[in-house]
Amino acid sequence: MTVPTGAAPAGAAPRHRAWAPLYGALTAAVRALLLLVAVSAVVFAATALLPGDAAEIRASPGATTEEVRALRAELGQEAGPLRLYADWAGGVLRGDPGVSLVNGRPVLDAVAQRLPATATLVGAALALAAPAMLLLGWWAGTARRGRGAATALLTGAAAVPTAVTAAGLAALLSGVLGLVPAVSLLPPGQAPVHSPELLVLPVLSMALPTALFGGGLLAGAVADTASRPHVADARRRGRSPWAVAAVDVLPFLLAPFLRVLAVSAGGLIAAATVVETLFGYPGLGSLLVSSIASRDTPVIQAVAVSAAAVVLAGTALADAVAGGTDPRGRAW
Repeated sequence: MTVPTGAAPAGAAPRHRAWAPLYGALTAAVRALLLLVAVSAVVFAATALLPGDAAEIRASPGATTEEVRALRAELGQEAGPLRLYADWAGGVLRGDPGVSLVNGRPVLDAVAQRLPATATLVGAALALAAPAMLLLGWWAGTARRGRGAATALLTGAAAVPTAVTAAGLAALLSGVLGLVPAVSLLPPGQAPVHSPELLVLPVLSMALPTALFGGGLLAGAVADTASRPHVADARRRGRSPWAVAAVDVLPFLLAPFLRVLAVSAGGLIAAATVVETLFGYPGLGSLLVSSIASRDTPVIQAVAVSAAAVVLAGTALADAVAGGTDPRGRAW
């Protein structure tokens, strides 16, 4: 039997399939780059719309218009918004995001100094929230009665503002019980891990809402997996509940769990802005808040774009790992 001209031999994969992973990676990279550009443009525009600029805020009280204009020229901010954004973007492409408009310090130095503190905070909160959200999702997804009510309870509790959660935890753990300090002021030059008691309130304030939010998202995946025929068959064969959970359910939850973790990491970075400010924690979040107050545009841009880059990278990594570990995508 001859193979028709132009037809692939039986069992041979079409040639275009070999390029599918590379094409998908390139598409994801281009999409991430466009999103980063969009984030930087939106943040820059939002900052430009705020009343006043760095020169007006830095000028002494009673400064004349000419003095403010001279200070603006000294800071290199006399050009229009589009030109300023283009200059900033060009500097980023050259590896130089500029200097602070407040103290003249290189932006990279300011971000690098605060990054370890925020990374420690976000990492500890995510490590605490990850198993908690899995347990909460399991509880809500396997509830025999009122599964919808359990999911709604998790979602409603997660909607409580971070500031309210932080205030409540501070009042309980610090004010009533006196177990931890009410503020998280790190000594100069000291790593956060050397003062773990200062991390308790910020970490709990971020981990608790994240666990509730993630549990609500995972409840549907748990319920869907638990209702699959292979799970019911395993139960009929007398397999123990723990074995059913470990062998027949958890492998199907790994993919959605990784994606929920990626989304949660982005939420934690945003929550750090509030938590660090409330507890006086010296991280990127408090740096962003102070930079917005002083209209320090280069620092604002650097922090916002860095946070967006971390979220996009985490989401891409989670998608890649989830795609390779999802049993539904494998050929057995």
